[in-house]
Amino acid sequence: MTRTALITGGAGGLGLSTARRLAADGVRIILTDLDAAAAEAAVRQLPDGAHVAFALDISSEAAVVETFAKVEETIDAIAILAHFAGAQDGAGAAVGVLIGDMSAQSWKRVFDINAFGTFLCVREMIRWRRKTPVEHARIITVSSLAGQMGGYIAGAGYAASKGAVIAFTKNAARELAPLGITVNSIAPGAIETQMYREAAKLSPGESVPAGNSRNIPAGRIGQPDEVGAVACFLASPAASYVTGQIIAVNGGSYM
Repeated sequence: MTRTALITGGAGGLGLSTARRLAADGVRIILTDLDAAAAEAAVRQLPDGAHVAFALDISSEAAVVETFAKVEETIDAIAILAHFAGAQDGAGAAVGVLIGDMSAQSWKRVFDINAFGTFLCVREMIRWRRKTPVEHARIITVSSLAGQMGGYIAGAGYAASKGAVIAFTKNAARELAPLGITVNSIAPGAIETQMYREAAKLSPGESVPAGNSRNIPAGRIGQPDEVGAVACFLASPAASYVTGQIIAVNGGSYM
Protein backbone atom coordinates (compact mmCIF):
# COMPACT_ATOMS: atom_id res chain seq x y z
CA MET A 1 0.00 0.00 0.00
CA THR A 2 1.34 3.41 -0.98
CA ARG A 3 2.01 5.76 1.89
CA THR A 4 1.73 9.51 1.47
CA ALA A 5 4.13 12.06 2.94
CA LEU A 6 3.60 15.79 3.24
CA ILE A 7 6.96 17.57 3.24
CA THR A 8 7.13 21.27 4.05
CA GLY A 9 10.07 23.34 2.86
CA GLY A 10 10.61 20.69 0.22
CA ALA A 11 11.92 22.76 -2.68
CA GLY A 12 15.55 22.45 -1.65
CA GLY A 13 18.09 21.42 0.94
CA LEU A 14 17.05 18.93 3.61
CA GLY A 15 13.42 18.77 2.54
CA LEU A 16 14.20 17.94 -1.07
CA SER A 17 16.81 15.34 -0.10
CA THR A 18 14.22 13.64 2.10
CA ALA A 19 11.58 13.83 -0.64
CA ARG A 20 13.92 12.13 -3.10
CA ARG A 21 14.72 9.31 -0.71
CA LEU A 22 11.10 8.72 0.28
CA ALA A 23 9.95 8.83 -3.33
CA ALA A 24 12.61 6.27 -4.26
CA ASP A 25 11.11 4.02 -1.56
CA GLY A 26 7.70 4.27 -3.20
CA VAL A 27 6.16 6.98 -1.00
CA ARG A 28 3.82 9.48 -2.67
CA ILE A 29 5.15 13.00 -1.99
CA ILE A 30 3.06 16.09 -1.33
CA LEU A 31 5.78 18.70 -1.55
CA THR A 32 5.11 22.20 -0.24
CA ASP A 33 7.15 25.36 -0.22
CA LEU A 34 6.56 29.09 0.08
CA ASP A 35 7.77 29.39 -3.52
CA ALA A 36 5.20 27.68 -5.78
CA ALA A 37 7.46 27.59 -8.85
CA ALA A 38 10.30 26.07 -6.84
CA ALA A 39 7.96 23.44 -5.42
CA GLU A 40 6.77 22.48 -8.92
CA ALA A 41 10.36 22.26 -10.17
CA ALA A 42 11.34 20.09 -7.21
CA VAL A 43 8.49 17.65 -7.80
CA ARG A 44 9.68 17.16 -11.37
CA GLN A 45 13.01 15.93 -9.97
CA LEU A 46 11.43 13.10 -8.01
CA PRO A 47 11.31 9.47 -9.19
CA ASP A 48 8.15 8.39 -10.96
CA GLY A 49 5.01 8.68 -8.89
CA ALA A 50 1.84 10.68 -8.36
CA HIS A 51 3.68 13.48 -6.60
CA VAL A 52 2.05 16.87 -6.08
CA ALA A 53 3.35 20.36 -5.29
CA PHE A 54 1.60 23.10 -3.34
CA ALA A 55 2.57 26.60 -2.32
CA LEU A 56 2.33 26.90 1.46
CA ASP A 57 3.09 29.65 3.96
CA ILE A 58 3.42 27.65 7.17
CA SER A 59 3.05 30.77 9.32
CA SER A 60 -0.53 31.24 8.03
CA GLU A 61 -3.12 29.25 9.95
CA ALA A 62 -5.65 29.52 7.13
CA ALA A 63 -3.14 28.30 4.54
CA VAL A 64 -2.06 25.32 6.65
CA VAL A 65 -5.64 24.29 7.41
CA GLU A 66 -6.62 24.63 3.74
CA THR A 67 -3.63 22.66 2.44
CA PHE A 68 -4.12 19.75 4.83
CA ALA A 69 -7.82 19.62 3.98
CA LYS A 70 -7.11 19.66 0.25
CA VAL A 71 -4.63 16.78 0.54
CA GLU A 72 -6.77 14.70 2.89
CA GLU A 73 -10.02 15.20 0.95
CA THR A 74 -8.77 14.97 -2.63
CA ILE A 75 -5.53 12.97 -2.61
CA ASP A 76 -4.88 10.69 0.35
CA ALA A 77 -4.53 10.47 4.11
CA ILE A 78 -1.12 11.74 5.22
CA ALA A 79 0.91 8.99 6.85
CA ILE A 80 4.12 11.03 7.20
CA LEU A 81 4.52 14.69 8.08
CA ALA A 82 8.13 15.80 7.54
CA HIS A 83 8.26 19.44 8.56
CA PHE A 84 11.42 21.02 7.17
CA ALA A 85 10.25 24.59 6.49
CA GLY A 86 12.11 27.16 8.56
CA ALA A 87 13.95 30.47 8.52
CA GLN A 88 16.93 32.25 9.95
CA ASP A 89 16.45 35.21 12.29
CA GLY A 90 13.90 37.58 10.84
CA ALA A 91 13.57 35.73 7.52
CA GLY A 92 16.10 37.97 5.86
CA ALA A 93 17.46 40.04 8.72
CA ALA A 94 21.19 39.99 9.39
CA VAL A 95 22.15 36.50 10.48
CA GLY A 96 23.59 36.26 13.99
CA VAL A 97 22.43 39.73 15.04
CA LEU A 98 23.04 40.35 18.74
CA ILE A 99 20.05 40.24 21.09
CA GLY A 100 20.51 43.87 22.06
CA ASP A 101 20.32 44.86 18.41
CA MET A 102 17.40 42.65 17.45
CA SER A 103 14.03 44.14 16.61
CA ALA A 104 10.81 42.76 18.06
CA GLN A 105 9.56 42.29 14.52
CA SER A 106 12.56 40.12 13.63
CA TRP A 107 12.12 37.99 16.74
CA LYS A 108 8.40 37.52 16.11
CA ARG A 109 8.91 36.65 12.46
CA VAL A 110 11.36 33.81 13.11
CA PHE A 111 9.06 32.40 15.81
CA ASP A 112 6.06 32.67 13.49
CA ILE A 113 7.86 30.46 10.96
CA ASN A 114 9.89 28.06 13.08
CA ALA A 115 7.77 27.57 16.20
CA PHE A 116 4.23 28.64 15.28
CA GLY A 117 4.52 27.02 11.85
CA THR A 118 5.56 23.74 13.45
CA PHE A 119 2.61 23.90 15.83
CA LEU A 120 0.15 24.57 13.00
CA CYS A 121 1.34 21.69 10.81
CA VAL A 122 1.54 19.19 13.65
CA ARG A 123 -1.87 20.24 14.96
CA GLU A 124 -3.51 19.66 11.58
CA MET A 125 -1.80 16.29 11.22
CA ILE A 126 -3.18 15.30 14.64
CA ARG A 127 -6.70 16.48 13.82
CA TRP A 128 -6.85 14.50 10.58
CA ARG A 129 -5.35 11.37 12.10
CA ARG A 130 -7.95 11.47 14.83
CA LYS A 131 -10.63 11.45 12.13
CA THR A 132 -8.92 8.87 9.93
CA PRO A 133 -6.23 6.78 11.61
CA VAL A 134 -3.49 5.39 9.40
CA GLU A 135 -0.98 2.65 10.06
CA HIS A 136 2.57 3.72 10.93
CA ALA A 137 1.74 7.44 11.20
CA ARG A 138 4.88 9.54 11.63
CA ILE A 139 5.63 13.16 12.50
CA ILE A 140 9.15 14.48 11.99
CA THR A 141 10.05 17.99 13.05
CA VAL A 142 13.34 19.75 12.46
CA SER A 143 15.09 21.50 15.31
CA SER A 144 18.80 22.38 15.33
CA LEU A 145 22.13 22.11 17.06
CA ALA A 146 21.53 25.79 17.83
CA GLY A 147 18.40 24.88 19.80
CA GLN A 148 20.33 22.28 21.80
CA MET A 149 23.34 24.45 22.58
CA GLY A 150 21.56 27.75 23.16
CA GLY A 151 22.96 29.75 20.31
CA TYR A 152 25.14 29.27 17.29
CA ILE A 153 26.04 31.28 14.21
CA ALA A 154 22.38 31.59 13.21
CA GLY A 155 21.47 33.89 16.13
CA ALA A 156 19.40 33.98 19.30
CA GLY A 157 15.97 34.11 17.67
CA TYR A 158 16.68 31.06 15.56
CA ALA A 159 18.18 29.14 18.50
CA ALA A 160 15.27 29.98 20.79
CA SER A 161 12.66 29.06 18.20
CA LYS A 162 14.35 25.72 17.55
CA GLY A 163 14.57 25.11 21.30
CA ALA A 164 10.81 25.56 21.35
CA VAL A 165 10.50 22.94 18.62
CA ILE A 166 12.45 20.48 20.77
CA ALA A 167 10.13 20.93 23.77
CA PHE A 168 7.03 20.84 21.56
CA THR A 169 8.17 17.62 19.87
CA LYS A 170 8.55 15.83 23.19
CA ASN A 171 5.15 17.04 24.35
CA ALA A 172 3.51 15.87 21.12
CA ALA A 173 5.24 12.50 21.37
CA ARG A 174 3.79 11.92 24.85
CA GLU A 175 0.32 12.96 23.71
CA LEU A 176 0.29 10.86 20.55
CA ALA A 177 1.98 7.67 21.73
CA PRO A 178 -1.37 6.08 22.74
CA LEU A 179 -2.57 6.67 19.15
CA GLY A 180 0.43 4.85 17.70
CA ILE A 181 1.82 8.04 16.15
CA THR A 182 5.54 8.63 16.66
CA VAL A 183 6.94 12.14 16.90
CA ASN A 184 10.67 12.80 16.61
CA SER A 185 12.90 15.72 15.74
CA ILE A 186 16.07 15.87 13.70
CA ALA A 187 18.60 18.37 15.02
CA PRO A 188 21.08 19.10 12.22
CA GLY A 189 24.43 20.70 12.90
CA ALA A 190 26.46 22.27 10.13
CA ILE A 191 24.91 20.93 6.92
CA GLU A 192 25.79 22.43 3.55
CA THR A 193 22.48 24.00 2.61
CA GLN A 194 21.60 27.46 1.34
CA MET A 195 20.64 28.43 4.88
CA TYR A 196 24.05 27.36 6.16
CA ARG A 197 25.82 29.23 3.38
CA GLU A 198 23.91 32.39 4.24
CA ALA A 199 24.74 32.03 7.93
CA ALA A 200 28.42 31.43 7.11
CA LYS A 201 28.36 34.42 4.72
CA LEU A 202 29.60 32.38 1.75
CA SER A 203 29.23 33.89 -1.71
CA PRO A 204 27.65 31.84 -4.56
CA GLY A 205 30.09 29.21 -5.77
CA GLU A 206 32.48 29.70 -2.83
CA SER A 207 33.66 26.46 -1.23
CA VAL A 208 33.16 25.94 2.47
CA PRO A 209 36.48 26.87 4.13
CA ALA A 210 38.28 24.03 5.87
CA GLY A 211 38.33 26.10 9.06
CA ASN A 212 34.53 25.89 9.30
CA SER A 213 34.79 22.28 10.43
CA ARG A 214 37.64 22.61 12.93
CA ASN A 215 35.28 22.12 15.91
CA ILE A 216 33.42 19.20 14.35
CA PRO A 217 34.83 15.82 15.45
CA ALA A 218 33.95 14.29 12.07
CA GLY A 219 36.18 16.93 10.47
CA ARG A 220 33.74 18.08 7.79
CA ILE A 221 30.45 19.77 7.05
CA GLY A 222 27.48 17.44 6.62
CA GLN A 223 25.46 16.93 3.46
CA PRO A 224 21.66 17.19 3.07
CA ASP A 225 21.35 13.53 2.07
CA GLU A 226 22.75 12.50 5.45
CA VAL A 227 19.79 14.21 7.10
CA GLY A 228 17.43 12.71 4.53
CA ALA A 229 18.64 9.23 5.43
CA VAL A 230 17.74 9.76 9.09
CA ALA A 231 14.35 11.20 8.15
CA CYS A 232 13.59 8.16 6.02
CA PHE A 233 14.36 5.82 8.89
CA LEU A 234 12.14 7.80 11.27
CA ALA A 235 9.36 7.71 8.66
CA SER A 236 9.61 3.96 8.21
CA PRO A 237 7.62 1.20 9.94
CA ALA A 238 10.96 0.03 11.37
CA ALA A 239 11.04 3.11 13.64
CA SER A 240 7.84 2.19 15.47
CA TYR A 241 9.53 2.12 18.91
CA VAL A 242 11.36 5.44 18.48
CA THR A 243 9.45 8.47 19.70
CA GLY A 244 10.09 11.70 21.59
CA GLN A 245 13.71 11.69 20.46
CA ILE A 246 15.95 14.50 19.24
CA ILE A 247 18.20 12.85 16.68
CA ALA A 248 21.45 14.80 16.34
CA VAL A 249 22.99 14.81 12.87
CA ASN A 250 26.04 16.95 13.49
CA GLY A 251 29.26 15.00 13.07
CA GLY A 252 29.73 14.84 16.84
CA SER A 253 29.43 18.58 17.49
CA TYR A 254 27.09 18.01 20.44
CA MET A 255 27.63 14.99 22.66
